[in-house]
Amino acid sequence: CGGYSRKQIGELEETAKTYGAKGLAWMKVTDSGGLEGGIAKFFEKNGAAVTAGLDAKPGDLLLFVADAYKTAVTALGAVRSRLGRDLGLAAEKEFNFTWIIDFPLFEYNEDEKRWEASHHLFSMPQEKYIPTLESDPGSVKGDLYDLVCNGVELASGSIRVHDPVLQERIFAVVGFSMEEAKKRFGFLLEAFRYGPPPHGGIAPGLDRLVTLIAGVQTIRDVIAFPKNTVGASPMDDAPSPVDPAQLADLHLAVIEEEKEEA
Repeated sequence: CGGYSRKQIGELEETAKTYGAKGLAWMKVTDSGGLEGGIAKFFEKNGAAVTAGLDAKPGDLLLFVADAYKTAVTALGAVRSRLGRDLGLAAEKEFNFTWIIDFPLFEYNEDEKRWEASHHLFSMPQEKYIPTLESDPGSVKGDLYDLVCNGVELASGSIRVHDPVLQERIFAVVGFSMEEAKKRFGFLLEAFRYGPPPHGGIAPGLDRLVTLIAGVQTIRDVIAFPKNTVGASPMDDAPSPVDPAQLADLHLAVIEEEKEEA
């Protein structure tokens, strides 16, 4: 990629920004093994250490994102996928499947200064992490699993919490008091009184699978009742007018937009 123009690198930067990065720093490795372009001027003294540490070769393009870990890896992952497509490295006619496991159960919300569920509050922690649920939430892995094909999530599932005491501990980690938990999830806590068995499942997305098989770029091309860009359904002419009685039941009022006089 050392032959990439500034315009092409700018397009990669836009991809990174789409996924939350503030920018995309870059350097090129010259034929002599030095660095040029982008942020190379900051590495005039230790450029050799950089190329050695990255095992970079002449003609390589080095790309960097400096941000929070999750933002950086997400943005760079998107850039990597784009490069794979642009350079013809992705085998488009092959179907490569993988299972994604060991999801973190919690992530830290920097704005609110508290832990929150990465997926939802009802996924079972992996058994070996249950003793450190409160003392080290950031390292707790959940019993979750996603099936991915060619970078597309085809199915997602998890083993669910069936122990009321464990469920209360998870609520406490994210800062819910029992009073608040009962207010929000009283129906679930009530169900726990009847002894739910260990259970789990997975939800496949058939439309996503058809998208891959058909080789189309958007899911709207394969779903039964696709919506257009303004949220309308050409197949059944939705949304349709709502009956006034239904609006009254929901205490909703429709206000006509006032037209400005010419």
